[in-house]
Amino acid sequence: MNIFESGFGQSEAKLRYLDADFSVIKPGTFVRCAVTGKQIPLDELAYWSVDLQEPYIDAEASLKALQASKK
Repeated sequence: MNIFESGFGQSEAKLRYLDADFSVIKPGTFVRCAVTGKQIPLDELAYWSVDLQEPYIDAEASLKALQASKK
């Protein structure tokens, strides 16, 4: 068991989203999806918007955010 599995010490991180990476502004173990509100462990974060500076849980949530931003 490790820190990610036990629920011990979990806190929301604040990130700056870059083109192929992100930088940590405030350390934590997860970020919250901008569309669904679900927690995303940092080691599983794969989708985000540089322009909107938002994380997404999956490609579907990313697409929904992109479509909403173009309206």
